[in-house]
Amino acid sequence: APGRRGYSGAGAAEFLHRSIVPTMHYQKSLPRLPVPKLEDTITRYLNAQKPLLNDDEFRKTEELAHAFEKGIGRELHEQLVAQDNQNKHTSYITGPWFDMYLKAREPVVLNFNAFMSFNPDPKSEYNDQLIRATNMTVSAIRFMKTFRAGYLEPEVFHLNPEKSDTELFKKIIRFVPSSISWFGAYMVNAYPLDMSQYFRLFNSTRLPKLNRDELYTDEKAKHLLVLRNGNFYVFDVIDRDGNMVKPSEIQAHLKYILSDNSPAPAFPLGYLTSENRDTWALLRKNLLENGNEEALQKVDSAMFCLSLDDFPVKDFVHLSHTMLHGDAANRWYDKSFNLIIAKDGTAGINFEHSWGDGVAVLRFQNEVFKDSTTSPAISPQSQPASVDSSRAVQKLDFKLNDALKAGITKAKQKFDATVESLSLNLIQFQEGGKELLKQKKVSPDAVAQLAFQMAFLRQYDQTVATYESCSTAAFKHGRTETIRPASVHTKKCSEAFVKELSKHSTEELQSLIVECSKYHGRLTKEAAMGQGFDRHLFSLRYLALSKGLALPEFYQDQAYARLNHNIISTSTLVSPAVQLGGFGPVVSDGFGVGYQVQDDWIGCNVSSYPARNGKEFLQCIYKSLEEIFNVLKGKKIGS
Repeated sequence: APGRRGYSGAGAAEFLHRSIVPTMHYQKSLPRLPVPKLEDTITRYLNAQKPLLNDDEFRKTEELAHAFEKGIGRELHEQLVAQDNQNKHTSYITGPWFDMYLKAREPVVLNFNAFMSFNPDPKSEYNDQLIRATNMTVSAIRFMKTFRAGYLEPEVFHLNPEKSDTELFKKIIRFVPSSISWFGAYMVNAYPLDMSQYFRLFNSTRLPKLNRDELYTDEKAKHLLVLRNGNFYVFDVIDRDGNMVKPSEIQAHLKYILSDNSPAPAFPLGYLTSENRDTWALLRKNLLENGNEEALQKVDSAMFCLSLDDFPVKDFVHLSHTMLHGDAANRWYDKSFNLIIAKDGTAGINFEHSWGDGVAVLRFQNEVFKDSTTSPAISPQSQPASVDSSRAVQKLDFKLNDALKAGITKAKQKFDATVESLSLNLIQFQEGGKELLKQKKVSPDAVAQLAFQMAFLRQYDQTVATYESCSTAAFKHGRTETIRPASVHTKKCSEAFVKELSKHSTEELQSLIVECSKYHGRLTKEAAMGQGFDRHLFSLRYLALSKGLALPEFYQDQAYARLNHNIISTSTLVSPAVQLGGFGPVVSDGFGVGYQVQDDWIGCNVSSYPARNGKEFLQCIYKSLEEIFNVLKGKKIGS
């Protein structure tokens, strides 16, 4: 209803909605991320190691694990628990996890940044680049204003939406004090999620520093950063009174930028954000000392980065390349996110990962998509305001000395070579999806993960370390936990399909799939409840090193290193706003697998470097899915 959205004098909606339950209502009473019992962690760790090792290797790893559990591991665990009890305002993973990201020296692009692309606007005439850029920018500003005003609906995972996702429940819960509100939601099977990352969505940048980067946020900044053709532009989108600038003015400024025919800079600054972090830190110091402080301040404090590309997107592979890395001249990979809009209106988000996880970005994307498609600020008939954009829009100029020019040239060479070696491939499996799998009482996620295991076995005759990320946002300052999809169950099932098909009846194969599904369901539930083993072991190792202790032998085991060399790294999401998502391989001989299981199809987006053949891997995944679905349908499959 118009009254609830809050209109400025200009008549444009300033907010997405006005939640009667304040945005941060549950934050205070969120449960804390549990530190698992050490014995549980060791058992889970050994379960994950079992399919990756032969008997002798496993015996050695088991001995080291039990010695760790009884000795130094126990001491470290007790220290971690004591430390956690003294820091009840946060979670035990927060510090170590920020450090892990911020101390990493590899370039953020391809190594850490991920992308999610938007579905096209259902009304095709709204996919014009200027129209969509204006509407999405306005919706993003509305999101920011709604969040900062405390009007954004709290993020809640509803297990029984009929009871908890209702006006009545909201009217009651808003009067329950924040210190106990979580319990009220829990009573009706609703799980409020941590929203502590959201403030970093806007006006935020990761600043390169020697040894450890810093996250910088300036909520007072009122301007947007726009990149086009490697040139940098800024203009205010919030006025002096804190209201949004009229959409027709935003449209006029973007139109001005899109029609600016300034040549591309000979030395595009964006490439620096694709560099090794220490290299970039030194170059940034040089930039600052060379009279670019004000211009960089504008870049770092901007609300977000809107990247306008001058070409249309050809197909899904081109889309993935564009959103995952694109042309570094037209990106600022250090911003919390880049909203990228191609010439044909295809849109996506590339986000920096240290400040937050997919949950916050996905909520932002869902809201922006919904708002820009159902309540667009401007239409194809809208006329841009008659304002003097040449005064409102500032083009940033950077003063470059020879060292900076050389630094940009070198960064460009490295970036181009890396991108050249990256392959992205996709498939859509159309023979079934979530609906059929649920009918057959197996977990859709388990089936997708089983297909990856079967595919790798078929292609490389091996079972390798596999990573699936799982959000722990149900806890205060939760981040993610790892699900380890490669298990003795998936190994047994994969071997039956790939190596001994003729020996097994359809019923036997079905029961092997069901076994995998049950076990995967258990691992998923444990991870979501903070009962995985990866973050716990990571924190104990971090604690030992921060105390200056010698690295315990347990962590020097080759098997530990191998388990953390994630050859198959996977992540999934399904949303009405998102067309596809993806990320780079986390190791040079690995695959990055972004996948989604929809009602009647399954999509996979695989990235790889020359050490692996992603196209062939996808063909093997397709074949595996085909066989699994046929077996579940009761068909006999030929050997």
